[in-house]
Amino acid sequence: MITITDHQKQIITSVKKWINDVVIGLNFCPFAKKEVSRDTIRYYVSDDINEKSALDIVINELANLDNSDKIQTTLIIFSKGFSDFETYLDLVDRANQLIEQGGYSGLYQLATFHPEYYFDGEDVNDAANYTNRSPYPILHLLREASLEQVLKNYSNPENIPDDNITKARELGVNYFKKQLQIK
Repeated sequence: MITITDHQKQIITSVKKWINDVVIGLNFCPFAKKEVSRDTIRYYVSDDINEKSALDIVINELANLDNSDKIQTTLIIFSKGFSDFETYLDLVDRANQLIEQGGYSGLYQLATFHPEYYFDGEDVNDAANYTNRSPYPILHLLREASLEQVLKNYSNPENIPDDNITKARELGVNYFKKQLQIK
């Protein structure tokens, strides 16, 4: 049995608050509420700061998803590493390569969240970036079959990103800074 430290509990609590207040509260992800209520999200806190260790965690978490039907999605939360957004994006690229090379394409996909997230070509200070900003750098592993099943029952899922951007811009940067407690 893995023991979770008080430090890790605090980080998980912070991420859960963000999920409840922002992701679910603003309906940025209309599928998250179901998984939160079913308690099928695995939260893995890593203090690792190097890419190799982080990628080993990705591999292990993919194996955990393979071996447990009770876990629908995993959030790998980096409490210390990958605070630089460009370094984080390098990790994302390598993690996606691992998914493909490991034969996981079509089974799992990666969603990305980071405190400094910004969309390519957009102003760094655009409120739209907060649709993917989180309290910590996070790699989110999702089961594609579960996602596809949910999308079948959701009208116009292709509008979700644009709707989220509109809502984020309506609420503004200050709203999100307060939610994420960014000073």
